[in-house]
Amino acid sequence: MKLLAFETATEACSVALYVDGQVLERFEVAPRRHAELSLPWAEQLLAEAGIRRSQLDGIALSRGPGAFTGVRLAIAIAQGIALALDRPLLPVSTLQTLAMRAPQTAPQVLASIDARMGEIYAARFVRDAAGELQLQGSEVVIAPDAVELPADGSGWAGVGTGFGAVDGVLAARFQSQLSSVDAQALPSASDVLKIAVPAMLRGEGIAPELVQPAYLRDNVALTLVEQQALRDSKR
Repeated sequence: MKLLAFETATEACSVALYVDGQVLERFEVAPRRHAELSLPWAEQLLAEAGIRRSQLDGIALSRGPGAFTGVRLAIAIAQGIALALDRPLLPVSTLQTLAMRAPQTAPQVLASIDARMGEIYAARFVRDAAGELQLQGSEVVIAPDAVELPADGSGWAGVGTGFGAVDGVLAARFQSQLSSVDAQALPSASDVLKIAVPAMLRGEGIAPELVQPAYLRDNVALTLVEQQALRDSKR
């Protein structure tokens, strides 16, 4: 199987290629350079692996939540390639991708991305008997002091920039329940592949035109005045 994956939903930009069990990747924290880097990196990886675009079986992508421009970019690039090749897309949650950064021994993961304006994107994941992370509840955009964890639960691994957002409220609030915290963790395309490859084997690829971004925020274009009013309301 051969899959190409894009992850551009945060300040990190990455592209990865899966070729029959082997993974090649380009990754860089490169704010505002995602559009410049993504396609050239994809071509470099294909050349390095010695395969053509036409040999790809599908395209995987991180579909959000995250930066609106980055989420749209990954979808647009993936759709363009998939439509040209008549291949399926495998959209993967950015928060689930981020959760893959947690220690593999962690039974429960709280993944969070700084959503700006005093909010974070967050989701809880529980590891099943097969070792795969399953979403518990729903993905949300929320103030960090409104996030909930089971009162009697401990041993959670925390990953993502949401743990450093708003003066580290999230990390401080659940300090007693967190076995580890990596507030610098960012999602990567190689982790997109860890989710997308099994999904492809299960036949879960979809037509390119069916992919939907996960913005979570209803209003994705707040004016500067609205942004300041929202910040003021959270003080």
